[in-house]
Amino acid sequence: MAIKKTQAFKYNSQLQQQNFVELNDEMVNQYIVNNPDFFIRNATQIERMRVPHPVRGVISLPEWHMARQRNKINQLESEITMLMEYASANELLFNQLTKLQFELIKAKDMDELIASLKNWAKDLGLSGAYLYLFDDKWLLNAPSNYHHLALNSSHFDYIRVRHLQYSQFYLGPLNTTELDFLLPQHGYVGSIALSLFGQFGDLGLLMFTSSDPHHYQNGQGTLLLEKVSEILPILIEKWIMRKN
Repeated sequence: MAIKKTQAFKYNSQLQQQNFVELNDEMVNQYIVNNPDFFIRNATQIERMRVPHPVRGVISLPEWHMARQRNKINQLESEITMLMEYASANELLFNQLTKLQFELIKAKDMDELIASLKNWAKDLGLSGAYLYLFDDKWLLNAPSNYHHLALNSSHFDYIRVRHLQYSQFYLGPLNTTELDFLLPQHGYVGSIALSLFGQFGDLGLLMFTSSDPHHYQNGQGTLLLEKVSEILPILIEKWIMRKN
């Protein structure tokens, strides 16, 4: 009789072991999804649960949930603030670009066009604006009145190799040799924004200068420079002929 009881006990233990399944996160998650009233039925136990906290050691599950919600709200507020700042910056950029393009289109000759560039730069607090045309692409010799805009393309290659191998834009400082070449009578120049124009950057360059060494830096946006550089060759050809 005792042997039968022992065998029955062993059999029941084996059944229990066979029926036992170790729970994992996926199974628990699926159970909660299939039983949405779980937290209502176990509200008291949920409130007593404790979870690890990096600062306070342990906190209640409701406190942990509220902290997560606060973090999400703070993150959303930061994202909204950033989007508003971007929108404001884009609106300012659009207004600046529109104003400059309008003034350039109104220009009656190259002198007015260059004056528009300089006045626009001055309104933005910049120290100067400069336009150069590569002498192998434009007819700038006499009787042209614009030979002072000519820039030797081969001499410029020194700057092109250093700063413009992979882009038509450069924002940042120039060394003394580079400044002496582009601005022979320059004063203090902290930083510059330089844009080549023409499909291959071979027609000329537009440059804005600032006395602030941090005003123009690598990584800043170049959309305004790009748009202005697109329109310049079209306008310049109204007064200066291209070489074949």
